[in-house]
Amino acid sequence: MKRFLTLSFTIVLAGTALVACSSSDSGSSRTVTLVTHDSFAVAKATLSEFEREHDVEVKLLKSGDAASALNQVILTEGEPLGDAMFGVDNTFLSRATDADVFKPYEPADLGLVPTEYQLDPTHELTPIDFGDVCVNYDRAALADRGVPAPTSLDDLTQPAYRGMLVVENAASSSPGLAFLLATVAEYGDGWRDYWTRLRGNGVKVVDGWEQAYFTDFAGGGQGGSYPLVVSYASSPPAGVTEGSPAEAPTAAILDTCFRQVEFAGVLRGAEHPKLARALVDWMLSARFQAEVPDQMYVYPVRKGVAVPESWARYAPVPADPFEIAPERIARNRSTWIDQWTDTVLR
Repeated sequence: MKRFLTLSFTIVLAGTALVACSSSDSGSSRTVTLVTHDSFAVAKATLSEFEREHDVEVKLLKSGDAASALNQVILTEGEPLGDAMFGVDNTFLSRATDADVFKPYEPADLGLVPTEYQLDPTHELTPIDFGDVCVNYDRAALADRGVPAPTSLDDLTQPAYRGMLVVENAASSSPGLAFLLATVAEYGDGWRDYWTRLRGNGVKVVDGWEQAYFTDFAGGGQGGSYPLVVSYASSPPAGVTEGSPAEAPTAAILDTCFRQVEFAGVLRGAEHPKLARALVDWMLSARFQAEVPDQMYVYPVRKGVAVPESWARYAPVPADPFEIAPERIARNRSTWIDQWTDTVLR
């Protein structure tokens, strides 16, 4: 998912050898490993508080986009990369549960999460946050080109927006898959025709959100040239750097959004299962949930947790986002991805 703050503590990158640690949950020199996608973020003070409380060091194993991270977890079944994982979303929920790589666990605070986010009846995965994948636009870049902001999926296929949109690969990126699902929800059996029109209008496809937003998008702050990008409804507040302007420099097109829920779970065969469960509890705690908006620019799932006041202005929740039942996604995901690849990339 989209994230903007840089972690200031040590991160163990995918493929990096881990320091040997005690294999017991009892002892003073322990390390618990949380596998995440690249966009996971948490305040150093909050992480340190967990480490002191449990007398443990937490290592974050960043493993690419959400789809890539899940793939690595599945491929290492029986010899898990870590103890717990964060970052599975509802577009890959069934793939995660079908792979039997998570151990059921029901946190005590799960009752504080609305049932609309509790999509896994097996309790292998616990909802942590939600957001809406939407097309975002850079106001200044569109103004420079003399075109108004698009307002719908259909608008993106119009000649006025030729060569302006960058999207993520649906086969390798969770936002990319979510945007594909938005088009399936909107166009039904005609979704491939829609993508044919997008391809004819010069859509650019990249591997993941980080590249799309920070490298190619004009509003990502690194000199990109594309005024339109698939990102999140909650991305625009990141561009508000001073004062309280009437509008952020970027905005989301709320009629293009697909609702995404992110989950965490205990990995089957974890070296420290008790600490893995504690990590899941921690991510559902009021302290962690309160920091989700500022750290990861998504919404907390826990009831009663406030979000920044500015979000009402810069990051409103879409009133009617596109949604597809997890069961339907499970039945069709592989076929849809294959068809998307044939339509857009070949």
